[in-house]
Amino acid sequence: QVQLVESGGGLVQAGGSLRLSCAASGRTSSSYTMGWFRQAPGKEREREFVAAISWSDGSTSYADSVKGRFSISRDNAKATVYLQMNSLKPDDTAVYYCAARLGAALRLGATKYDYWGQGTQVTVSS
Repeated sequence: QVQLVESGGGLVQAGGSLRLSCAASGRTSSSYTMGWFRQAPGKEREREFVAAISWSDGSTSYADSVKGRFSISRDNAKATVYLQMNSLKPDDTAVYYCAARLGAALRLGATKYDYWGQGTQVTVSS
């Protein structure tokens, strides 16, 4: 089992920045891929891919909607993954979830992930 705990969400004005953290514990492994997903208001049945990173080599992938604005990184010593979000827009408002899956593929949907955090709310005001 892997436990994931997100933090860092909040309310920010458009154009601002936030950094989300995801602390992993339990049976973590360098074979895992870590992903960030988001669930927007009114889309409770859809978790949209945001970004992913490989624990082993740090390779990354981003959704087109956040490319150039968001940056995913990891600190292996702290078993923590970060999502730096810059130039935030009201459309980025959502609950952001951290997720983990065993395997190297970076662009997989939410159903392919095995472990999930509880989510953290990000609200961007216009």
